[in-house]
Amino acid sequence: MTDLLSPQERSALMSRIRGSDTKPEMAVRRALHARGYRFRTHVRGLPGTPDIVFSRRRAAVFVHGCFWHRHGCNRTSVPKTRQDFWREKFAANVERDKRVQALLVRSGWRVFVAWECEVENDDVLFDRLFDFLGPPRFA
Repeated sequence: MTDLLSPQERSALMSRIRGSDTKPEMAVRRALHARGYRFRTHVRGLPGTPDIVFSRRRAAVFVHGCFWHRHGCNRTSVPKTRQDFWREKFAANVERDKRVQALLVRSGWRVFVAWECEVENDDVLFDRLFDFLGPPRFA
C-alpha cells in the first residue's frame, strides 16, 4: 500500500510525535507534584534520560508509550505496511529499554516504569508509584 501523504507531509506529521512532555508523562508529573513530590525531568546525565528523576531517592521513573515500547496491551499493534521494519524497530526499542534499566540498577538507582494505558487507571498506578517512592520529603 502506498502512502497517501507526500514525503514532506509525512515528515511534518511524524515531527509532531513527541518524545518528552507527553500527555501521560504530564499527568504523572502533575499527580506527583500535587502530592508534594519534587523532582527533575529528563536528566541527560543518566542512561536513557529518565522522564522523572528523584536524585536524593536514587529513583528514576519512565513513562512509556504502549505502542513504541511494546507493553502488550491492546495499544500494541503492528502497522500493516513495512512490518519487518516495524518489528525490528520495536525489538530495538525493547532491547534498549532493558539495557538502560540494567545500567541504572547497576549504578544504584531504582527504576519504575509507568505505562501509557496505566495512567488512565491512575488510582492503581499512583498507589504503586507512591509506594515505590515513599512519603514526600516535606509532607
